[in-house]
Amino acid sequence: MSAEHPVSLAVLAKAPIPGLAKTRLIPALGAVGAARLQRHFTLRALRTTVASSLGPVTLWGAPTVSHRFFQALQRAAVPVALRTQPEGDLGLRMLTALQVGCSHGPTLLIGTDCPALSPAHLQAAAQALQDGADVVCQPAEDGGYVLIGLRQPQPVLFTDMPWSTAAVMSQTRARAQAAGLRLHELPSLWDVDNPEDLPRWRTLDESET
Repeated sequence: MSAEHPVSLAVLAKAPIPGLAKTRLIPALGAVGAARLQRHFTLRALRTTVASSLGPVTLWGAPTVSHRFFQALQRAAVPVALRTQPEGDLGLRMLTALQVGCSHGPTLLIGTDCPALSPAHLQAAAQALQDGADVVCQPAEDGGYVLIGLRQPQPVLFTDMPWSTAAVMSQTRARAQAAGLRLHELPSLWDVDNPEDLPRWRTLDESET
C-alpha cells in the first residue's frame, strides 16, 4: 500500500464489562465469560489492524474510553488512538467514526466480532478503495457485514438501517446502487454473535495455538 495514501482504520468496541459486552453469549458463557471474550476479541481486532500496516488505527470505545481496559492499552504502548463513541444508534456511531476517518482519506471500519478477519482482508479492502470503489464491504454469513470502508462519508448507508438483522447487507447493497455508488464486495466471513457460533471460534482458536 502506498505510504503517500494511507487508509485509516477504525475499530468499534465495547468495554469488557459483564452485562454490557456480548450479551447474546451470556446464556452460554455467563456475564463474566462473555466480557472476557469481548476483551480477547478486541485485542485480536487491534492486532489485526496494526498488522495490516495500512494507516493510523483509532479505537472507538463505549461507553467511554476512560474505562481501565482502554486506558491499559495506551499504557502498554499499543499504537492506537482512543475516542469515545457518541450517543445514538449503531448507524450514527459508525457514521461518526467514518466521518472522522474520511476527513484524512479512505477509511475502513470494523467491529470486534469477526475473529476470522485477517490483515490480508483489510489490505484487500483498502486496495479496493484505492482502485476506485466508493464503498467496500466484507459481508457476514448472517446477512450483515464485518467490514465497511468508504472514501467519503455516505450517511444514506447508515440512517434508519435495520441493524442486527439479516437485511443489513442487502439494504446496504440496494442503497449503494440507488445512490450511484461503486460497491466492491469481498468474500463473506463468519462472526460470533450467538452461542451456536462458539464452536467454530473455538476450532479457529485451537488451530492458532
